[in-house]
Amino acid sequence: MRVIGGEFRSRVLKSVPGMEVRPTPDRLREALFNVLVPRITGSVFADLYSGTGAVGIEALSRGSARAIFVENNRAALRVIQENLRSLGLEDRVEIRKGRAVTLLDGLSAGIVFLDPPFSAEHEYRTTLTRLGEQPPLLVIAQHSPRTGLADSYGGLHRMRVLKQGDNVLTFYEP
Repeated sequence: MRVIGGEFRSRVLKSVPGMEVRPTPDRLREALFNVLVPRITGSVFADLYSGTGAVGIEALSRGSARAIFVENNRAALRVIQENLRSLGLEDRVEIRKGRAVTLLDGLSAGIVFLDPPFSAEHEYRTTLTRLGEQPPLLVIAQHSPRTGLADSYGGLHRMRVLKQGDNVLTFYEP
């Protein structure tokens, strides 16, 4: 796995062994950040269910001022810290350990990305509902085409859907 574009383009990132963490594919990350180009510079980007941290690192590489990584898996947290250290990004990040849905209070991010692991797919609805209570500027959910997400969650409304292979990105805005 590597950083697709920006300041750290082509830098290799470590990943978590096993099947518990599923990294966002390179092509999907590229499509995501092509959509985010006009909004990413200077933003605060939250990467919920961070896994390897690849999505949040991509945001930093492409101009986000800060990134917040939320992850519950200890092995994934170590990999995120190693990836951030290897790129010298420690001073531009906040790492929160625990379940994303319980760590949303005080989340001061303009752009929020979420992709719960297969074992926590039930958390889409809960997390999106909580985010809809005080909506950030943009929420993007990566999910399977078989995962049915609602048109709205509180103050968040679906604005765009981008399908690519076995992945879907659903964009919500206030």
